[in-house]
Amino acid sequence: MRFRSAPAATGIAAIVLMATACGGGGGDEGGETAAEDTLVIWSDPERADAIQGAAEEFAEANGITVDVQGLAFDDIQGDLLNAHQAGNAPDVFIGAHDWTGNLVRNGAVQPVELPEDRAAGVEETALEALSFDGRLFGVPYSQENIFLMRNTELVPDAPETFEELVEIGTELKEEGETSEVLAMAVGQEGEPFRMNALFTSAGGYLFGQDDTGTWDPSDLGVGSDESIAAMEKIAEYGEAGEGVLRRSIDTENDAVLFYEEDAPFFIAGPWNIGDANESGVDYGISPIPGFEEGGPASPYIGYHAFFVTEGSSNSALAQEFVTNYVTDPDFILSLYEADPRTPVQTEALESVSADDPNIAAIAEAGADGMPMPSIPEMGETWEPLGQAQAQALAGEDVREAMEAAHNTIAEQIGG
Repeated sequence: MRFRSAPAATGIAAIVLMATACGGGGGDEGGETAAEDTLVIWSDPERADAIQGAAEEFAEANGITVDVQGLAFDDIQGDLLNAHQAGNAPDVFIGAHDWTGNLVRNGAVQPVELPEDRAAGVEETALEALSFDGRLFGVPYSQENIFLMRNTELVPDAPETFEELVEIGTELKEEGETSEVLAMAVGQEGEPFRMNALFTSAGGYLFGQDDTGTWDPSDLGVGSDESIAAMEKIAEYGEAGEGVLRRSIDTENDAVLFYEEDAPFFIAGPWNIGDANESGVDYGISPIPGFEEGGPASPYIGYHAFFVTEGSSNSALAQEFVTNYVTDPDFILSLYEADPRTPVQTEALESVSADDPNIAAIAEAGADGMPMPSIPEMGETWEPLGQAQAQALAGEDVREAMEAAHNTIAEQIGG
């Protein structure tokens, strides 16, 4: 496995110091983004009111106003790039960590000067995820990852390996207790996001990393012997094998199979918790188990973060806001109340975990996870890799499918 969950050789402290040395430039570039007495922040509507309320103290202390503008989250990256080019971008915005590479290469964000004492209170892998070329470009505040949800009436104890999961689920199916072994979305086009946990456990990898921990698109692993062997292992549980992983199970019916007790296990995400509670199923949350003779299963982790726009006329205030307010536990908790995502700030995580055991369980399930690669080339991988994985699970030749996907991705990214 090519992902390092520990800090890169330079270390988080070095990344923070490097960000301090390189950050803050460009305050007079790109035109004014807002009146100098107004800090403009872009957020999705769900969190806009919470950010506005929490930022009032900051505004008062600095003799400015804060204007939080709500945009659809999926539109923020594209709108930000357009606004930056036009010279009227916000000072600060919320975004996903996997936007980082694209934002940096477009010159749209500036390095963040995060003090070491503030960095020490944030989960290390989250800081790695927001780093590019050894520099920190955003302050993460929440994470989300998939996990195993099980029906505790049918399965009191969490399985320790994927083989044990299949054995338990198969026995329940044969006894007529359930109709499926596992509700894991595959779909006709594949689901690389969900499949990554098993793919990494079996030894597969998508991209390698360079010495700074930045994802390296020149090290494309889809068609490697390791990745082909990994998919051959996974295909043993596909439609031509155990029949556990099937294309007929997708994101439209995976949750329903679990809620209606037709499957004892479900590869779920935080977005499923509300419906799971309403379903009445007694459930438990645990890490996705890896293969018995493989490594740990590494689900993708997604982080949400605050970025400072390059060329902001309020650069110093924007840096102050994201480093000292976004890392404050009370600020994180106010955002959690508006939009309950697992905090990456240690004190805030401990606080919400005390009230909601699911939060601690989800965080534990992501302990062996890997940040979704943040390089722009990642966008070219989903469709070819998903199709190859679906073909493998359908019983087609694994090597042929994976090598074809590798060649398609390499051509698209110019590798």
